[in-house]
Amino acid sequence: MPTIAIIGAGPGMGLAIARTFGSRGFDVVLISRTQDKLDALAKQLGTEGITAEGFAADVMDRPSLAAALNAAKARFGAIDVLEYSPAPHSSVPGITLAAPSETTVENVQPQVEYNFYGALEAARTVLPAMREAGAGTLLFTTGGGSVDPIPMLGNVNAAAAALRNWVINLNKELTGSGVYAGHVAIGVWIGEGGPEGIPSATPEQIAPLYWELHEGRDRAEAVYTG
Repeated sequence: MPTIAIIGAGPGMGLAIARTFGSRGFDVVLISRTQDKLDALAKQLGTEGITAEGFAADVMDRPSLAAALNAAKARFGAIDVLEYSPAPHSSVPGITLAAPSETTVENVQPQVEYNFYGALEAARTVLPAMREAGAGTLLFTTGGGSVDPIPMLGNVNAAAAALRNWVINLNKELTGSGVYAGHVAIGVWIGEGGPEGIPSATPEQIAPLYWELHEGRDRAEAVYTG
């Protein structure tokens, strides 16, 4: 049974991606900061016939993230697909928003830790086994601002753009290895009740894109605009 590990698992995109892959025969590893919430998501997926288990870790605590992924590998045997999309549903220390002219080392560093360094740690933890197997998928999610930056998200977009650049380059490096890396930029408001004039989409509408990339493996990036 193949396994997908979802880092940043929550009741929105994480759950929708879990259902998308789980309904196609994948076991699901759920990783985020709070074990109780992970257990509730795993139980919910279990009622839908999907085998899922939560492993608590903080992407800003890289040793804990590596430990969670290694525990998941020990439990399920291998990680075949990694999906990285941490989204702060609750307060994350040091995470603030800043316009480009207000971006400082102090307010961009936590964004780099959160968006980019966590992704690097996750990839380095699972990639060696994927290379050895000659198969695997690495998917990384950012907002649309990584491609077309938004002034109010100056520090966020800078960190996300670094991740985007690295993922696209990683995909080039992995050509011919059997391992695929792809970047998803979500350029819409996720869910209902977004700001007026900004297009929105439900997690269920967006999630199939991840399966398309995993199956197609024909592009390094997909930008979802609805």
